[in-house]
Amino acid sequence: QVQMEQSGGGLVQTGGSLRLSCSFSALPYAYYAIGWFRQAPGKEREAVACISGAGRRPRYADSVKGRFTISRDLNKNEVYLQMDSLRPADTAMYYCSADKQHDYCTDHWSDSTDFDYWGQGAQVTVSS
Repeated sequence: QVQMEQSGGGLVQTGGSLRLSCSFSALPYAYYAIGWFRQAPGKEREAVACISGAGRRPRYADSVKGRFTISRDLNKNEVYLQMDSLRPADTAMYYCSADKQHDYCTDHWSDSTDFDYWGQGAQVTVSS
């Protein structure tokens, strides 16, 4: 059973926008902290953003601060990543993930090993 299902992504020009969605209604608990990570070919997985179970206190990697927005719909059990002012360096496979130990983003939220459930990934490609 797919526990975290992603949608969105695609190809966009520099400066454009995309929105990723992550549905997690199949998870055993609705209020895990949810993170977004990305991985470009040949690079390590990188943290992008995190949001608490209550949909508050978002946290962002410095590389996306001011351009990306993470949000959460508590009724739909969905989390979104709105990506604006996209750059070629944002090109990567993007993954949503859930931290089953916490309902808030911990101080080491950027460590992907702290997350337990993962979506299937969505490709984002930004052309120059």
